[in-house]
Amino acid sequence: MTIFGIVNGPIAPFRGFGRGLGALALVVAGAASAAAPALPAPPAPQQALPVSFATPALWKIQDADTTIYLFGTFHTLDGRTAWFDQRIRHAFDRSGELVLETVAPADPASAGREATTGADGRPKAFIAQTRTAISNGQQQLGLSVDHGADMVLRRVAESSGKPVAGLERFEDQLRTLASIPTAAAAQPPVPAIASPPVTMDGLLRAWKAGDTGAFSTMLAGFEAKSPVAYRMLIADRNSRWADWIAERLDRPGIVFVAVGSGHLAGKDSVQQRLAVRGIASTRVG
Repeated sequence: MTIFGIVNGPIAPFRGFGRGLGALALVVAGAASAAAPALPAPPAPQQALPVSFATPALWKIQDADTTIYLFGTFHTLDGRTAWFDQRIRHAFDRSGELVLETVAPADPASAGREATTGADGRPKAFIAQTRTAISNGQQQLGLSVDHGADMVLRRVAESSGKPVAGLERFEDQLRTLASIPTAAAAQPPVPAIASPPVTMDGLLRAWKAGDTGAFSTMLAGFEAKSPVAYRMLIADRNSRWADWIAERLDRPGIVFVAVGSGHLAGKDSVQQRLAVRGIASTRVG
């Protein structure tokens, strides 16, 4: 779940908090848009359009008796991007369990209502803005959470009997999102970042190529404009996930961990948090 703005233009680092939600909607797409069953049937393929092949990034963390694959997902896709290739499929098939950011319940809308609505019964500001960003992305770019890599992995895992777990509880993830103050965006002006603006299309192209650079640029802009939201959504969560991985290395087995690509890029990435603990991550392929 990652909050990268789904907009059809620059995700300018970030002129306004609402605009910044474009790239962020990728980070939070899973839980913030949870209004449908957790595991809908796969949407019908778009046969009229050509298939787009992708080679997204994959890392491996290993000790004597444990292997943990770390895969960067794109939470919303178009249903015609072929990314589950031999390299990723081999790692997935070898793994005894799938671990996602969170596992949404059968009725996610009901389960998250208390965490995401205020006393007036309306969605809290950050959740409402993020849902709008996600909806805009789906309409403008033809992207859908149903086609997203996380959802595909979960469907395949559950259909084959592979255990599925989450790094965070669904309700806790929603509470984090709902507790982000929109006032956190009202920071003093910061110097402009001397880099080209990041677009949603650019992030998608980068993900398909296994290039984390665009995500790093987007995250740098997000932190500069909204440091509180950045800390809550990215840095703190990455640190907790690195702790989980470090502890999981104490038990033998092979695990496939899939989180939004924004958590695997930049100076506060999960890999960087592991590195300060003396744990190396190796790029696969």
